[in-house]
Amino acid sequence: MLQAKQQDGRLVIAIDGNINSSNAAAFETELRELYGAQSCSSVELDCDKMEYSSSAGLRVILRFKQDVDDTVLTNVHQELYNIFDMTGFTEMMEVRKAYRVVSVEGCEAIGQGANGKVYRIDPDTIVKVYLNPDALPEIQRERELARLAFVAGVPTAIPYDVVRIDGGGYGSVFELLNATSFAKLIIRGEKTPDEVAEMSIRLLKIIHSKEVNSEILPDMKAVALNWAEFLKDYLPQEQYDKLHALIEAVPEDAHLMHGDYHIKNVMLQNGESLLIDMDTLCHGYPVFELASMYNAYVGFGLTDPGKQMSFFGIPRDICERFWRRNLALYLETEDGRRMDEVEAKAKIVGLTRLLRREIRRDGLNREDGRKMIEACRQGLAELLPRVDTLVF
Repeated sequence: MLQAKQQDGRLVIAIDGNINSSNAAAFETELRELYGAQSCSSVELDCDKMEYSSSAGLRVILRFKQDVDDTVLTNVHQELYNIFDMTGFTEMMEVRKAYRVVSVEGCEAIGQGANGKVYRIDPDTIVKVYLNPDALPEIQRERELARLAFVAGVPTAIPYDVVRIDGGGYGSVFELLNATSFAKLIIRGEKTPDEVAEMSIRLLKIIHSKEVNSEILPDMKAVALNWAEFLKDYLPQEQYDKLHALIEAVPEDAHLMHGDYHIKNVMLQNGESLLIDMDTLCHGYPVFELASMYNAYVGFGLTDPGKQMSFFGIPRDICERFWRRNLALYLETEDGRRMDEVEAKAKIVGLTRLLRREIRRDGLNREDGRKMIEACRQGLAELLPRVDTLVF
């Protein structure tokens, strides 16, 4: 009836079959024997293959919970959940419903962010599939961030369900009827790059206009300082000192930022622009957002001319022009010198992030990694002596 394994410091006991008055005593004996043979103080009772429990089985679980306080019930199907809910178990202990399983095989990929990929699974519904197979804490955090942004007045889709993905992992489900990513609008020729840039910056300015006070939002200045400090042993001392001082001098800022803002993370639905990827939401001075955008449209392809095409489905030259148009619209200027000045500031932060990322991914031991590392170092060596502030 029971199978046990240790997972992430917790004893997981899978219950196979129903519990009633005829087998409740045997169930309790086996349950306590399995627990006693392990050194875990945390127990998960996996109810995936359990459909029913009589009051006798409920009493066994309750007695066990009283002895082992850190006990949760997981993968509870709806009918069984109704029993636990009706008898008050959901108030006495954590009871997690089973997640329905969906498949994304053959589905159109319509968006992509730092931590997941978005698929359309039917005409009305999309699902974000998380790269991390154990993403439930990430999903909960992103749901909180999406609610925070929505309440602040940022147009965003709110996830309404969590599902398991056939083949492994988890996803968040959104209802987005007739929604198309900004990238697809360009690829299909439904909008020109300039038109998409105007929509993109219009939404970005709405995001940046919101001041928020929330402990769950990362401070991008602190994050960027960590990037710089990682590079202390990889940059000449003079360059490192200048880089650290520039980031340290950026003013504290509580304005909202997306953190991974690009045309695969924004959808157009019935004429309204909506964010669909909220797990990178943060706050800070806008140079950090522009740095992220520079990396998306230009930086990631510094040494690989095909990078933008493989990610966005859009050629490199169009992505680079699109970045400059975004910059002009954000700064509300066509002055090339002014744009160059702000681009240099964004590039310093962007190259710092790229350099750290490539080193951490063992780039020093790969030919393509070494090329990217050298390009980032050369870029920083050129920019740092002539930039005295990241503020604009």
